[in-house]
Amino acid sequence: MDDEFVRRNTEAQRALYGEPLAEAFRRLMGAFGFTQGQLASTVGLSAPMLSQLMTAQRVKIGNPGVLQRLEALGELADQITEGRILPDAVATRLAQIPTVTGRLTRTEHAATPAPDEAVVAAVRGLLRAVASGQELRDAVELLRPAHPGIAELVATYGLGASGEALEHFERHRDLL
Repeated sequence: MDDEFVRRNTEAQRALYGEPLAEAFRRLMGAFGFTQGQLASTVGLSAPMLSQLMTAQRVKIGNPGVLQRLEALGELADQITEGRILPDAVATRLAQIPTVTGRLTRTEHAATPAPDEAVVAAVRGLLRAVASGQELRDAVELLRPAHPGIAELVATYGLGASGEALEHFERHRDLL
């Protein structure tokens, strides 16, 4: 496999997921002390598929359930890092990750989101469309000292979990 192929695939992953999957997988393996096989098992990938994604032999994760489990695992890692979850609860939450299921949706069958959910999704989509995950993290760090409120918005809507963004929106709805 040539270097240009891997470089293109790595950049495609960055565009799709905000960072190359190798970086995301290594971060999750480090956070939980997982081997590649343990990470693959937890999120529902075969070990060879995880390896192919990690080495950019493949670009996309086609299974929406795997994507949701990866997001849930990432959110749990963030909660641990930020001290928002008690250490005793980590094992229980980890055990729940493999049960997270994805949904394939089609426009004609998709439920119409509540207005608040649509607003939150639009803001999240906009932030993620104009900047990678690393760019958003860098912006938060630059903004935090002088503009903590704006940093919170970027972090919550651009990097946080959907539920956190919706809760933030609900708490600040009266400001609109």
